[in-house]
Amino acid sequence: MYNILQHTHSGWAYLLLLVLTIAAVNAIIGHLGKKEFGNKDFSLALGGLIVTHIQLLIGLALWAVSPYSSALFNNTSEVMKTPELRLLALEHPLMMIIAVALLTVGYSKHKKKIVSAGKFKILAVFYPLALLVVLSRLPWSQWLA
Repeated sequence: MYNILQHTHSGWAYLLLLVLTIAAVNAIIGHLGKKEFGNKDFSLALGGLIVTHIQLLIGLALWAVSPYSSALFNNTSEVMKTPELRLLALEHPLMMIIAVALLTVGYSKHKKKIVSAGKFKILAVFYPLALLVVLSRLPWSQWLA
C-alpha cells in the first residue's frame, strides 16, 4: 500500500507543478496585462485548486501509512535532529497543508470579486505564493535521485 501511494503521490506531483505553474503565471499575466477574466482563467484557477486538493488527499493517506509519521511520534527527538527525516515527516506535510490553504483562500476570495482586475490580483498573490511554498519543501533529493 505504501509503495502504491508513494508512486501515485510522486507522479501526481508533476501534474500539480505543471498546472499550478500555469495557473500562477496566467494570474500574473492577467493582472499585469489588465486582461478580462474569462472562462479559461476560471478553469485554470479551478484546475489548480482541484489538482492540489487531490494531491493533499493522496499525501495525507501516504503520510498516515508512512514510516516517517510513526518515527515522528515514536522518536521525535531523533527525527528533529535529522534534516532528511524532519523534512519528510514534518516540514513537507505541514508546508503542503499551508500551500493548499493559501490556494483555497485565494480561490474563494477571487470568486467574491466582481471586476477582472480584482480577480486577477487575488489569484496573482495567492497562487504564486502557494507555488513557492510547494517548491520550498519538496524532497528534491528524492526527486533528483
